[in-house]
Amino acid sequence: MYDLVIRGGTVVDGTGAAPVTADVAIDGDQIVVVGSVDEPGRREVDADGALVAPGWVDVHTHYDGQATWDSVMRPSINHGVTTAVMGNCGVGFAPVRPGGEAFLIELMEAIEDIPGTALHEGIEWRWETFGEYIDALASLPRTLDLGTTVPHAAVRAYVLGDRCHEYDITTDEISQIAAVMADGVRNGALGVSTSRTVLHASKHGFEPGTFSLDEELMAIADELAGVGRGLFQFVSDNTFQQDEWRWLDHLGKVGVPVTYTMAQEPHEPDGFRACLERNQASNEAGHSIAPQVPARPTGMLYGLQSSMHPFRSHPSFRAIADKSHAEIVAHMRDAEFRRRLLDEEPASKNPFVRFMATSFHQMFPLGDPTDYEPSPSKSAAAVAEREGRTPQEVVYDWMLAEDGKAMMFVPLGSYVDQDHEAIRAMIEHPASIFGLSDGGAHCGLICDASMPTYLLTHWARDRSRGPKLPVELVVHKQTQATARVYGLSDRGVLAPGMLADVNVIDHDRLTLHKPYMIHDLPAGGRRLVQDADGYLATVKAGEVVVDHDEITDARPGRTLKATDGGVLRV
Repeated sequence: MYDLVIRGGTVVDGTGAAPVTADVAIDGDQIVVVGSVDEPGRREVDADGALVAPGWVDVHTHYDGQATWDSVMRPSINHGVTTAVMGNCGVGFAPVRPGGEAFLIELMEAIEDIPGTALHEGIEWRWETFGEYIDALASLPRTLDLGTTVPHAAVRAYVLGDRCHEYDITTDEISQIAAVMADGVRNGALGVSTSRTVLHASKHGFEPGTFSLDEELMAIADELAGVGRGLFQFVSDNTFQQDEWRWLDHLGKVGVPVTYTMAQEPHEPDGFRACLERNQASNEAGHSIAPQVPARPTGMLYGLQSSMHPFRSHPSFRAIADKSHAEIVAHMRDAEFRRRLLDEEPASKNPFVRFMATSFHQMFPLGDPTDYEPSPSKSAAAVAEREGRTPQEVVYDWMLAEDGKAMMFVPLGSYVDQDHEAIRAMIEHPASIFGLSDGGAHCGLICDASMPTYLLTHWARDRSRGPKLPVELVVHKQTQATARVYGLSDRGVLAPGMLADVNVIDHDRLTLHKPYMIHDLPAGGRRLVQDADGYLATVKAGEVVVDHDEITDARPGRTLKATDGGVLRV
């Protein structure tokens, strides 16, 4: 008798192969049969008419703080994620010297929009080195497995202290930075990460490491090559530029795998195509470069509960911003307040804030069901023109809908042509993997941890503004492809001997609901979450952690620790 048998489902095994009807038998934490299973199971799941796929492997999250206190791991667990990787974009909480904790929290709060009060309240700092951080993570079982990378900004703070934003540093200091990052990999990290975008900044300035010289980045690569494992993850404003490829080519030459965030940029809308071609050429030459592409445009959710909306910096709104949601809605419904607010301009001197507050051509009602590929005719600017109103009046009314809890979708990257065709080109490219869900981050402005569900609802079933994608392709890109890039060879495929991470999904009924705000973080911190209906079962290491969309009490998830012999679950 098997421990668990999933019967009669449409198996999409993660390899990209066409779906087949089969049973899946599980003993302990391993898959033992994929095919016809006559023997009964102690527990059985009826998958007739359902998709059976590997658990999603989400390699771009920011649960670095939440993982230290939370065993449930919402919202990712609500969307079939059974493995998540954090420590991305150069920010994280290890290593840290005593007294340096507040600086790392300030970085995370500013860059990833995670409430600092929640991080101060929730994190128990029981580590200094990265190895000690992994040990602390391992003390808490959870619904899914967590791996991490060593964050460059934290290492610069650890080595350089108050000088962590400086780049005129000595050769010895560069060597120390590289050695500490490599030491984190020796002690179990899956790789290292950095950020090279000016969008990542705090009150202290741009994120440490943003302008690191090639010599520093190549020194890190050389140390990683010496370890013999671990990849290099980064986000950059300059991936289309020749200068950025100097140190990237060095990574390839010394055998360090690379993964980076890719998007269609408004200032260079076809730049991603040349970049994909270069990736493919590098891979054909024996290097390993995997651009991470999102399932939908990188964007923000505007609303009265969000961190940003068109009136956030208006003087009249600033005067009521600290009031309760009910009080804010009452003010917004007052005719005199409305007249006064609509007569004002954004008071911020920040050009980006002013731009985001007035880009009405790319503000759309999110709706329910959610629409992440809206047509240009649905924008606030287009609606205003048709109705003879100002765009400000349109978005004002949109935000007051649903008792002031309605949201607008404001796409930024990868929506230059106001459709998903650029994203489709990125997804279909053989070098790409899915990434950029940012699970655990951007708590007041984004909720993209739902992207794995969106792959099945939008791309494999519902898309109407362009071609759909085969279900086997989108499953592969979120399972075997992501796992393989990060060296997780024991998961991402439904086959005998693999870790029993499985999703059983009612694809016809799968529904992605609108995001909503909750206040369940430590110190009452807020975050956006997004629910789904249609996950009949999510199995983690042989145990059912989600049963008909409800999270169970099972906590089989472990911390991933890379070793020379493979990745361990500890």
